[in-house]
Amino acid sequence: MGEGTIRPVLAAAGLGPAPRRASPAWRQVRPARASGSVACDFLPVDTVLRQRVSVLFVLELRTRAVHILGVTAHPAGAWTARQAATS
Repeated sequence: MGEGTIRPVLAAAGLGPAPRRASPAWRQVRPARASGSVACDFLPVDTVLRQRVSVLFVLELRTRAVHILGVTAHPAGAWTARQAATS
């Protein structure tokens, strides 16, 4: 449902907008937490021999540094967990 649909329903029920919270806004929280946050994903790469491999990498959000944890032709849960545990 969109805002235009929800607003009349809430008004009919006698409910106004939600009160502003005292907690910090998302724009303030995100940079504060980025110092210890990382993101990880697989990157598919086609080799010269026409073989597709998957590169497991981690991105440090604060520094934007990329760390390659491993490369495999057959990524599986056990392999991924092992790479993450040894890095």
